[in-house]
Amino acid sequence: MRLSLRYVLNQFLSTNLSIFFVLFTIVSMVFFIQLAKLTSSIEISFLDLLKLYSFMLPRILIFTLPISFFISLTLALFRLSKENESIVLFTLGFSPMILVKFFLKIAGLISALMLIVALVMIPIVFELQNNFINYKSTRVKFNYKTGEFGQKFLDWMIFIEKQDNDKYENIIMYRPKHQAEDKEQLIIAKEAYVQRKDDGFAFNLNQGRMYSFEQGQDVFSGEFDTLVVNTQLNADDLQTKKFYEYWNDLNENPQRAREFVIYVTIALFPLASALFALCFGLVTYRYEKGYVYLGMFGVIAVYFSLLSSFSQPPILVCLGIFSLSLLISFLCFNKIILSRY
Repeated sequence: MRLSLRYVLNQFLSTNLSIFFVLFTIVSMVFFIQLAKLTSSIEISFLDLLKLYSFMLPRILIFTLPISFFISLTLALFRLSKENESIVLFTLGFSPMILVKFFLKIAGLISALMLIVALVMIPIVFELQNNFINYKSTRVKFNYKTGEFGQKFLDWMIFIEKQDNDKYENIIMYRPKHQAEDKEQLIIAKEAYVQRKDDGFAFNLNQGRMYSFEQGQDVFSGEFDTLVVNTQLNADDLQTKKFYEYWNDLNENPQRAREFVIYVTIALFPLASALFALCFGLVTYRYEKGYVYLGMFGVIAVYFSLLSSFSQPPILVCLGIFSLSLLISFLCFNKIILSRY
């Protein structure tokens, strides 16, 4: 029995390794695109880019390892069935329950590791990433071209008509809404100067007018002689919260609740899907080709649709999706596998 388990495990590991690296590469490319957006307004070196990428590794890992476990286990068992090796194992007295106990232990270890990543590591790297970007934003060089639209200064879109050494003339700055409580703002100034500081720089605007727009209310406007847009970074902004503090407003913050449901439910996916893998992978290939790909991607689609559709209350949603998936997989395993082998 140990020899049989070792053989099945080797088949699974060889399949898992190739699938994991393919998924890891694809997800890394997606996160690199997000990274390009994050760094569009700051200046970073190649080492800084690698540092930012390292902050994204826990999120990349949680989106690849659980899925690669399910796909590789299904395909490894299906390949054994296709070559009639699983039939030989069962003929020699190898019970499907041995496979269930063995791979549920592996799935449990992976889910436990992913829960640590989801609940502990991801909040920490989120804070480190935000602090790093905030710090780098104070070191950005003020190097804007005149007469060009679409240039960004912090949260502002900026247009500069003329430049004479350190003096900028006819400046237009627009700040769009980033959150529901934010206001749209527009600044028009005749001239501006850049003032360097140790912890950033200040953009001093002179002789201008500011407009503030809020939906459903009158436009607020006011003239100013001098207005300073400061990039100075507060030292408190660089403090990293404890991972449990990150989840403190879980029930009040919809975005935080959504993150919690997505990461925790994906972390539990190996345990929730292990029995499905045996259902689709173990077939009598001579009489039935099986619906391995349809079933495999169907489980992934339904599971990820559920975790994307619900977020409140977050803990109950996670337990509900996981429990429902585990129950259905157990019923399918009893009907499809245990009744036959």
